[in-house]
Amino acid sequence: MTTSPTVSGLFLTPGAGSDRDHPGLVALQDRMAPLPVERMDFPYQKAEKPFPDRAPVLVQAVRDGVAAMAGAHGLDPDRLVLGGRSMGGRMCSMAVAEGLPAAGLVLVCYPLHPPGKPENLRTGHFGSIHMPCLFVSGDRDEFGTPEEFDTHLSAIAGPVTVVRLPGKRHDLKGADGIVCDAVEAWMADTFQT
Repeated sequence: MTTSPTVSGLFLTPGAGSDRDHPGLVALQDRMAPLPVERMDFPYQKAEKPFPDRAPVLVQAVRDGVAAMAGAHGLDPDRLVLGGRSMGGRMCSMAVAEGLPAAGLVLVCYPLHPPGKPENLRTGHFGSIHMPCLFVSGDRDEFGTPEEFDTHLSAIAGPVTVVRLPGKRHDLKGADGIVCDAVEAWMADTFQT
C-alpha cells in the first residue's frame, strides 16, 4: 500500500438518532486538532424531523457538506477523509462509491444490516470503494457480528483496517477515547497529516 501524501481534513456525519454534537464526533474533532474537522447535520436533523430522508437525499447532503467544508477552509476535497457514525458513515461510503473523491473513510459502528435482519445487507456498494477504510465496531454490535464483517469487508477494493472493541454494542458506550485512539493511529499509519 502506498501512503497518501497528505490529508486536508476530516468530515464527520452522525448516526440516524443523533446529530453533529454527538459526544463521539466532538471527541474526534478535539483529538484530531489542529487538523480541520467538520461535523455535519443532515437536512432532516436540521429540520427536526424524526426520521431520516431517503438515501439519495442523504448522499447528496454529504456531497454538499464536503464541498462546503472544502470551500470554507480552502481545502482540497480529494484529500479529505470522510466518515462518521452508523448511518452517517454509511452515507459517506455510498457517496464515495458513487464517485465522490476522498482520501479515505472512517466508519464507526457501520450498520452492516438492520438489527435482526442479517439478510438485508448494506454492502452492495463495497466493490466500488477503492480507498483506505477504517471500520471501528463493538464485537457485540447488533448491526453486524465480527464474522459478518469478516465475510463482507473483503468486497472493498481498497485496504481495510478493522478495530473491534470487546464487549461493546452499537452505541459504543464509554468508548469514545478508544475510538479516537483507533482513528488517530490509523490516520498516522495511512496518511501524512
